[in-house]
Formats: sequence, C-alpha cells, structure tokens
Amino acid sequence: MRFLLYNVRYGAGIGARFHLPVPYAGYLKRTSCNLDCIIAFIESVQPDIIGLIEIDSGSFRSENVCQAEIIARQLGYSHVAESKYGDNRVISRVPVLNKQGNAILVRREIVRHRFHYFSEGVKRLVIEVELPGVTVFLVHLSLTFRKRQYQLQGLYRLIRHAKGPVIVAGDFNVFRGDRELDLFLAATGLVSANDQGRPSHPSRSPKRQLDFILHSPDLVAADFHIPEVRYSDHSPLVCDFTLKRG
Repeated sequence: MRFLLYNVRYGAGIGARFHLPVPYAGYLKRTSCNLDCIIAFIESVQPDIIGLIEIDSGSFRSENVCQAEIIARQLGYSHVAESKYGDNRVISRVPVLNKQGNAILVRREIVRHRFHYFSEGVKRLVIEVELPGVTVFLVHLSLTFRKRQYQLQGLYRLIRHAKGPVIVAGDFNVFRGDRELDLFLAATGLVSANDQGRPSHPSRSPKRQLDFILHSPDLVAADFHIPEVRYSDHSPLVCDFTLKRG
C-alpha cells in the first residue's frame, strides 16, 4: 500500500512567476498548467492513497472545479474534499479563501468518511477516511504553537477511537522542530515513517520537517522517500506500508 502526502499549495507553483508582478501574486493566478504537472507526478508514483494539503475546491484559479475532483477523474481515484476552515463565517464569505481545503484520494473502496473540526485555530479540518484494513486521518495544523498543541490534543482524542491500523498524515507546521510531537507520539503510540527526520520544506532547498506520515506499530513502513519535485513550496512524501505479521 503506497501512501503519498503532498502539500500542493493550491497548484499555485513557486519561483519568480509566483511573485510577479507582486509578492505572492501566484495565489491569484490560474493553476491549470502547474496542476497538470502535479497530476503527471502523481501518476508516476502510482500511490494507493493520496493525502493532499492545500487544494482549491473550485475558485476561479481552478476554473471553478475542485482540483481533487480533477485529479481523481483523470487518474481513476475516489476522493473526499472539504474546506479546512470549518464554519468560519468570515472566511466563508471571502472569495478564493472559501474554496481552500484538503482532500484524500484512494484507489480502494471508501468504507466511511467523516469531517471533524478542531475547536482551536483557523485551519481546523481533520479528514477521517476508513478503508478496508486501515483508517487515515489528514490534517493541516495551526501556524501558532499554542493552538497546535490544543489541536494535537483533539487529534489524540479522535485517533484513540479508531480501530485497527491507523495512518495520520499532514502538514503539522512544527516550526519549533519535531520535538513538538513528542507527547503526542508517546500518547498515541504512533511512529514516523520518516525515521531519519529528512526535511521537506522549502522544496528548493529543504531545511525543515513540517510534513509527516505517522502510523500505528501494526504497520511496517518501507521505502520512505522525498522526491525532488518542485511544483509546490513543499516536497511530497512517499511511503509503502505492509501489515505487520503475527
């Protein structure tokens, strides 16, 4: 079972074009060309499960079509996608922002999915997808240290009710280092597939480990790697999982 995690930055890209004519102008440009590159990359990886952070669910940038839907349709996946801001009434009225979310795409049957929301932070979404043999949680945690800690507490409460093997993945935004996750990992028993702590951000010259694929001990992680592609400011993470025998 191959898992791909990728913060795709809404398909906005990186480099000089992203910052012209003014800094961060790329967030307001059409994304179809860069999205085509992302789709080609995903197809080359052949993942069974895809966790996508920062997808556009249908603003003018993606020609009013959800990027996760476009990818799923072209590559033959099922998908679930949702806004990462929950019922924030201010953001729900702001064009573009109200179409920013996360998504999970899978080759397998989706047994059940749920959208949870943290009580703290602006980015609040937790996607839970139950598949045959594994449950996946996808998150994009707060930029603020204190709120991240509250969110990790909430995530722990969700995970402890999951039955069977679990994968928890996402952009954790641990700007103070992966030690921010020590208590969370100790409480949940999860381990990181990236056992060498290799960085994934920024993609041009990675220095920080912000993106994580965590898993329960009954899964065996193999061939973890970070492909050198630069369609986003984050590099993707890829890992193969098998169920531990005995």
